[in-house]
Amino acid sequence: MQSATLESWYKIERLSDDVTLICEQFIEPYYRCNIWHVRGRDRDLLIDSGMGVVSLRRQVALVGERPLLAVASHCHFDHIGNHHEFPDRAIHQDEADILANPTQHATVADVYAPKAMFLALPPGGYEQSAYRIEPAPATRLVNEGDIIDLGDRQFEVLHLPGHSPGSIGLWEKATGVFFSGDAIYDGPLSDQCYHSHIPTYLKTMDRLRTLKPRIVHGGHFPSFDGQRYVALIDQYLEGKRKMGCPRDSAAR
Repeated sequence: MQSATLESWYKIERLSDDVTLICEQFIEPYYRCNIWHVRGRDRDLLIDSGMGVVSLRRQVALVGERPLLAVASHCHFDHIGNHHEFPDRAIHQDEADILANPTQHATVADVYAPKAMFLALPPGGYEQSAYRIEPAPATRLVNEGDIIDLGDRQFEVLHLPGHSPGSIGLWEKATGVFFSGDAIYDGPLSDQCYHSHIPTYLKTMDRLRTLKPRIVHGGHFPSFDGQRYVALIDQYLEGKRKMGCPRDSAAR
């Protein structure tokens, strides 16, 4: 397999609402994390940081232009690989230990990071056996209802466990913009990780069903509108109902 160049690794797409999508374009779509940059008046926001196989700060000038808070939607390897490059880092308290001590198992890299995920290898003689996530202890712990303030924009933290214990979303009520992490995106949802919990995920979906977003920027795959959002939630809930998944088990 050929190797990509440093300059071509990241693809950048500017969207509306001062939101920019950054992605690692040589990773298969299912594994390819959406890295979101949001411009604020006083500082910027970064939601997730990719695999960490190519430096985000050195290759994407946008993320180093202004003060920035790097938020992890959760601590799977494809979302936190470059968090160590940013001095201000936030994570839900339930996954703070993983961000500080990101083992292959804790970040699910031991199961979900095969070399076959690459369409072209990362530059620099990539070796799968040497892949590791750098520790990036949080400078801020967040929980349900906390506000991330960019000066002119305020994002409310929603705790959305199920996919993982500390999964979060960021909700901007004033604009209807919702960054949903891996709680919901327009593709096959994952609820089979070692710390996933389907009954908890079902409760999260019930809760998300009450939100009314205008646009949803997920952890993977393209963004979608509020109508598609409702359809995806109902599709997941109906699928689990048909499988007889319990809805009343105690959350982990």
